[in-house]
Amino acid sequence: MPIYEYKCAACGHRFERLVRRPADVPKACPECGHDQPAKAFSTFSARVSAGKSVCADAGDCPSGGCCAGKKSCPF
Repeated sequence: MPIYEYKCAACGHRFERLVRRPADVPKACPECGHDQPAKAFSTFSARVSAGKSVCADAGDCPSGGCCAGKKSCPF
């Protein structure tokens, strides 16, 4: 489910909302009540599962060397 960050133009308050459908988009800032908070740019994080990486060692790589920095590696 997408979680969006918003910022209020009036008070600067930043907050997040889970938006599953258009009705979930916030209509007002929860801090000051100002109309139409704007979507803010944010970063994302990714999590990888524990365990051995496919390219942990160049000898283990199915493409024969993606760990050596080749740009054509599909991994």
